[in-house]
Amino acid sequence: MDESAKKIFEESGRVIEKLRLLSVFFEDELVYKIYIRTQVIHRLFETNSELDANKLTLFHLQFTESIIELLKKIRKNNEKVVLSMEEEQELNDDLIASLSNALRDEENFDHSQQAQAAAVNRALNRLYQNLSDYSTDNPFPKDIESFGLRFAAGYFYEAPPLLIEELTTFDPEEIYRNGYGIIEKKLMGLQCKHNFQNTFYCGIHAGEDWVEVYKPVSDEHFFVFHPRRHLFISCTAEQLAGLPPQQNLSRKSKIILDLTEKNNALKLAMGAARTALPAEVVALLQEYSDKVSAIDFLDLIDDYDIQANILKAMLNTDGI
Repeated sequence: MDESAKKIFEESGRVIEKLRLLSVFFEDELVYKIYIRTQVIHRLFETNSELDANKLTLFHLQFTESIIELLKKIRKNNEKVVLSMEEEQELNDDLIASLSNALRDEENFDHSQQAQAAAVNRALNRLYQNLSDYSTDNPFPKDIESFGLRFAAGYFYEAPPLLIEELTTFDPEEIYRNGYGIIEKKLMGLQCKHNFQNTFYCGIHAGEDWVEVYKPVSDEHFFVFHPRRHLFISCTAEQLAGLPPQQNLSRKSKIILDLTEKNNALKLAMGAARTALPAEVVALLQEYSDKVSAIDFLDLIDDYDIQANILKAMLNTDGI
């Protein structure tokens, strides 16, 4: 074998290696079949010195290189699709993490509001005893403001200062007052009737100020508690009517579940998208495979018009 032929076969080997790597990447039976057929053609020229080795070079230029460029183009486009899926998955992961944190905060809020309601109920009972001269102890725990300080900004309704002023305005003639707290007379009577059993309804904040709204367990009577002033005043449903409805805690859970399922679907789709071959490309590959498998294939190498048409079809396939 002369030096020129040796270089031709070495270069042919490098071209075939590119095709082999692409067949491994796509894991497609048709691509692998083309790779095997290309190897056979290479060995046909290599073991038959009477064949013109330059035709092997021409074969690669007209056929193999076209296939390689086509598959590389598809791989590049597939990588863009997969990258887009990965970015979507990453955004979903960020949103899932954010919602999960918010959900944990809401669960903490739910637990803390129950604890605050219990503390307010005890404070009301002790204030009653204090006002009745049954006790001289301070009815309010030192941390009675901590609930509002922690959750007001994120979980209380935001309202204009005028609303809080309206909700906490009282007639001095209609309240009980001592050195510890202030409570509306009518409200104290209702609390005794309901045995100081109340539930947290909502919180309202305006800037750095806030109030907490409660209602008896077995009644629709609302009252406001101002933690910094130790003030209890009745309020009406109409005064609270302008507040937006409470957010549904389960909605966040559903979004997290939906996003998780979507990410699982994306993971499966990414595997398929990475090596996907469009239907029109599969048809071209099948046509190519049929041609290089034909008995009279060597005769096609010299037919420029046939090769030009094949190359044009491969490199201009729509949607690739």
